[in-house]
Amino acid sequence: MRITVETSVAAPIDQVWRAYTTPADIVKWNAASDDWHTTKATVDLREGGVFSSRMEAKDGSMGFDFAGTYTKIVEHKRIEYAFGDRKAEVEFVPEAKGVVVRVAFDAEQTHSVEQQQGGWQAILDSFKRYVEAKKAS
Repeated sequence: MRITVETSVAAPIDQVWRAYTTPADIVKWNAASDDWHTTKATVDLREGGVFSSRMEAKDGSMGFDFAGTYTKIVEHKRIEYAFGDRKAEVEFVPEAKGVVVRVAFDAEQTHSVEQQQGGWQAILDSFKRYVEAKKAS
């Protein structure tokens, strides 16, 4: 089953792309809630390159690595990657007031579809807030 989440970011495509693919930016927005954070991120943005984000509860009670391999990169348009036996695609679609960022991913079996959709949407909402705040400063 595929799950899709999306947001519209009021910023130019180059700023949106850079914030999505730069480790120094990723650690600032990649969290589904205020009690989690990303402590480390690595990106080798090329087909066959790998990425990893270390996500941890701020109280230190748990954490995990989200990692995978890029399978297709089309600058400012599309990122495809595999993580474990699952796949995801991120589309960057210019619109009048910015960029729609749409993420489609294979669901997993541990959590409900609603939990997965909610978590990924929360991360994307955090991304939107970060980019728009950074643009304004």
